[in-house]
Amino acid sequence: MAKILLLEDDDTITFGIKTSLEKKNHTVCCYNTIAEAKKNFDKTIDLILLDLNLPDGIGYEFCQYVKSIEDTPVIFLTVRDDEKDIIRGLDMGADDYVVKPFLLSVLQSRINAVLRRTHSNTNNTITCENISLNKVEVKAYLDNVEVPLTAGEYKLLLSLMENKNRAMTRTKLLEMLWDVDGNFVNDNTLTVTIKRLREKLKNPPCIKTLRGIGYRMEDN
Repeated sequence: MAKILLLEDDDTITFGIKTSLEKKNHTVCCYNTIAEAKKNFDKTIDLILLDLNLPDGIGYEFCQYVKSIEDTPVIFLTVRDDEKDIIRGLDMGADDYVVKPFLLSVLQSRINAVLRRTHSNTNNTITCENISLNKVEVKAYLDNVEVPLTAGEYKLLLSLMENKNRAMTRTKLLEMLWDVDGNFVNDNTLTVTIKRLREKLKNPPCIKTLRGIGYRMEDN
C-alpha cells in the first residue's frame, strides 16, 4: 500500500488519521513542523497530507518545496474554505483540498482517488465513464467511436482526464493550452474550447464546472 507523509500540528487529528490509514495497510509518517517534514521527505513518499497553519510557517511553503523536487501528490487539510486559498493551493500543484472538519471515510475516498489517478497516468489509455483517450494514438473516443478534436480540445481533455477527480483551476488549464506558436491562450478561448469539447462529447456529466474555480472530470 501507500507510504503517506502527514504534516499536521494537531495531535488529535494526527492520531485519528494515522489510525484510520494504518487500518488500510498504509504506512503513515507524521510530523508537526515544516522543518521536520523537509528533513524527512524523500522520493519514496507516495502522497502528502498537508495542513496549512503550522507552528513554523504555512503549508504552501512545504508544497512548493516538494513540487520543486518531485511531483508527489498533495492533499491540503485545512479549516480555510475561502475560494482564494483553495485556488492558490490548486495552482501550486495540490491534487485536492479537504476542509476541516471532515469524515475519515471521506478523506480515505479522496486519498484513494488521488492514488488511482497517479497510477493510471502511467498507462497509455485513460478512461472516464464512456470517454476514453489513447495517448499513443493521440485520439479520443466516445462509446468506442473516435471523436475528431482540434489540438486545443485534445490538450484540454488530456489535462482533465490525467487529473481525474482533481479540481483544475482556469489558470492551471490556461498554462497547458499554449498554441503551436507558443502564444498564450486567453480566458475566453478556454471558455469556448470547453464548450466545444462538451458539445463534441455530447455534454458528458463527468465534466463538472466548479464555479469560481475551474473544472473537474470525475466518474459519476
